[in-house]
Amino acid sequence: MIHLQMLRKSSQIRSRKKFSQLFSTISRISSQQSKPRPSFGIAFDIDGVVLRGTTTIGGAARALRRLYDGSGILKVPFVFLTNGGGVRETKRAAELSELLGVKISPSQVLQGHSPFKQLVNRFENELVVAVGKGEPAVVMTEYGFKNVISIDEYALCFDNIDPLAPYKKWGTMEVAVNRTRKCSINSERVQAAFVVSDSVDWSRDIQVLCDILRTRGLPASEEGPQPPLYFAHDDLKFQGAFPSERFGMGAFRIALESVFNR
Repeated sequence: MIHLQMLRKSSQIRSRKKFSQLFSTISRISSQQSKPRPSFGIAFDIDGVVLRGTTTIGGAARALRRLYDGSGILKVPFVFLTNGGGVRETKRAAELSELLGVKISPSQVLQGHSPFKQLVNRFENELVVAVGKGEPAVVMTEYGFKNVISIDEYALCFDNIDPLAPYKKWGTMEVAVNRTRKCSINSERVQAAFVVSDSVDWSRDIQVLCDILRTRGLPASEEGPQPPLYFAHDDLKFQGAFPSERFGMGAFRIALESVFNR
């Protein structure tokens, strides 16, 4: 029986290390902008703490404004530490700035997939698949991965890989895969898969990931050693706009692992 090799723990270690480095950076920025340097900093979660969906919670925006002086200079260093993702840190910072009414730097946003930057040296030129909502491939490309493809596009490279595709009314890809790219993908092994954000199509993603993981990275070929699989986080549930919590990436991981190990 083939076992799914879970890499959540290493991702969590990298996340803590990255947070430490990031917090030091923000502290240095703050010390350069405002004297005297504060002896503390703050790490904020986003979903269910500062925002619920796109709506600010309580006095969150007002509280954040108190961390700046009258000229908009940061007085107290702070970061947003969230397992959410699927968008670039630059884009998330711009969205937060607009919603909260303060200037947020991309360096103040640490998302669940931010630690993936530390794996660029290992997979920079290798074919990797990015899974999740939003723009997972764009996120990974911005980190420095040069041969990354979203699972949406990857699935289109293999005829009939998703048997339920004809019954799905939503469209996940607006443009067909380039023919040359498709031929290349059909013969190139995936070296790693990254679950960057919450899966939108569980049935397809579980099917395609199992194909990749069982066949040394090339669906429909012989079985072999499993390529590395990385998850941005392992939260079972999260608080969104709906009153009760919703299932998150941890639930998807459980489903994938259960099917893979059958």
